[in-house]
Amino acid sequence: MLTGGQLAGLIVAVFWAVLVTVIALTLLRLARLLREAGDVVREFGDQAGPLLDDMSRTVRRANEQLGRTEAVTKQVAGVTQNVSAVTTVMSSVVGGPLVKAAAFSYGVRKALGNRDDADDRTGDRTGDRAADRAEQGGRNGRSKTARKELPARSSGRGRR
Repeated sequence: MLTGGQLAGLIVAVFWAVLVTVIALTLLRLARLLREAGDVVREFGDQAGPLLDDMSRTVRRANEQLGRTEAVTKQVAGVTQNVSAVTTVMSSVVGGPLVKAAAFSYGVRKALGNRDDADDRTGDRTGDRAADRAEQGGRNGRSKTARKELPARSSGRGRR
């Protein structure tokens, strides 16, 4: 049979054998993990090159479009200035004569109105215009009841 020292040595030997086996399996799993991590990094590196190329092409195209947009913006600014200039010219060319024509037509209407009023006073006209106006409700065809005078609201202190 085994003595106490031999039994203790056998137990320690079995323990060490189990421990070495566990450490060996752990190292094998770690080696497999590192190998797969290396494969993932390699695949990522292989895919990163074309991805970066596509990204740089996209950035170049975006810069080209921005350049075109800048050119269009400058052209629109020029067109805006031209339209502003044409508007100014048209308002001075057309606006001046229109104001003069409006003033002339106002003057003619006023003169004809004064002449009609003078005819009404002398009685040369066949119809009594003042009577017509009275029937219509006053001057300018407005009736006296259509517009009421509002009483003044004054507290005597002025506006604050």
